[in-house]
Amino acid sequence: MSDWQNILQQDDELSAEELLNYLEGNLSEEERHQTERKLVDSPFAEEALQGLQAFKNKKDIQQYVDELNRQLQKQTAEKKKRQQKRKLKGMDWIMITIVTVLLLCFLGYVAIHLQQKIKKGIVVTSISG
Repeated sequence: MSDWQNILQQDDELSAEELLNYLEGNLSEEERHQTERKLVDSPFAEEALQGLQAFKNKKDIQQYVDELNRQLQKQTAEKKKRQQKRKLKGMDWIMITIVTVLLLCFLGYVAIHLQQKIKKGIVVTSISG
């Protein structure tokens, strides 16, 4: 599976190239028979063939496929970019929240510690101004 665009494609499934060759009639009898057998075994491939047959100009199919791939790559890149931005913003708020909670804990500790010293009479309050 060296072709990164056909990650999900299995050996027994039809490729886009096979479907196009089948539509254009560029297959030998044996290849055509194998393709038809694969079409019967796969409802997805059969639907794809019906969709390809709906195109009036068969030569423009590759241009449509290329355009769809470009749009898909653009959309996924934009989505990934938005996720990265959202992830960084979320991390900032998490860090601010953690620092705030730790600061409140520290101030609470100091306040309780001073309150206990005042009750014991250890701290002498003298305010000089």
